[in-house]
Amino acid sequence: MALAQTLMQEELDTLVTTDKLFQLIVWNDEVNTFEWVIETLQEVCGHSHEQAEQCAYIIHFKGKYAVKEGQYEELKPLCDAITERGIGATIEILAG
Repeated sequence: MALAQTLMQEELDTLVTTDKLFQLIVWNDEVNTFEWVIETLQEVCGHSHEQAEQCAYIIHFKGKYAVKEGQYEELKPLCDAITERGIGATIEILAG
């Protein structure tokens, strides 16, 4: 019984280790307009207008903001699409 519990815990630890969440961070700059950032967040991330507008203000005043969380494979194409529009974006592991 102890061996089965140990193996189960090892499998669970492996799942937890490989199932980490990431954040898509959008960075403030002095080039892009609020309208362009809002439009990008709506089109790329699927945000509502209100949500995208709130994110844009936080990005402006805080310097960066995590606009989306998820798996790396999900966030990578979104990050690429945002940077292709001339907006700074990175993916960071979610601290926890």
